Amino acid sequence: MESTEPLSIPDNEALNAAIQGDHVAFTVLYERYVSRIYNYIYYRTGSPADAEDLTAKVFHRALGHIGKYRQMGVPFSAWLYRIAHNLVANWHRDNSRKKEVPLEDHVNLAIKSEMPEAALVKSQEKDMLMKVIRKMPADRQQLIILKFVDHLSNSEIAIIMGKSEGAIKSLYHRTLLAIRDDMANLTIEGES
Repeated sequence: MESTEPLSIPDNEALNAAIQGDHVAFTVLYERYVSRIYNYIYYRTGSPADAEDLTAKVFHRALGHIGKYRQMGVPFSAWLYRIAHNLVANWHRDNSRKKEVPLEDHVNLAIKSEMPEAALVKSQEKDMLMKVIRKMPADRQQLIILKFVDHLSNSEIAIIMGKSEGAIKSLYHRTLLAIRDDMANLTIEGES
């Protein structure tokens, strides 16, 4: 492992070495996945500080259990997301907080060539969308985050959420329909 550039090592090789106790290999995996896990946790908690703490706990827990990890055709990232999911669920239970998706923190509103009226309309639409997403059940919020923030496939989301790929497709379809209907209802209410 010393002869190759650490970041060029494929996941499976780094994972096998990490399982054998190679901390450099685990560091490679950490570097590859820390941003994705942090983003996932941040969108579920809405707090940068809590997201940092929970991300550290995910990788601490992963490092502590990497020797027991068994490759069973499931991506390593799914294992990390499952750890993150469990820690976030515990965080919400312990803090009795409402699950939020503060996506507006990452939406770029400053478009220089846009007319003020168009910017206002976009801002109002974004606010309505955020209102709709925040009212959704946790599993639908999680699906939206994994699909549109982390850009994961349905099969990857299925592994992370512990559902079949067909169940994810169905939930995705129902979620999009619910968003459309709720957005239409908010628009109608706004016109009244």
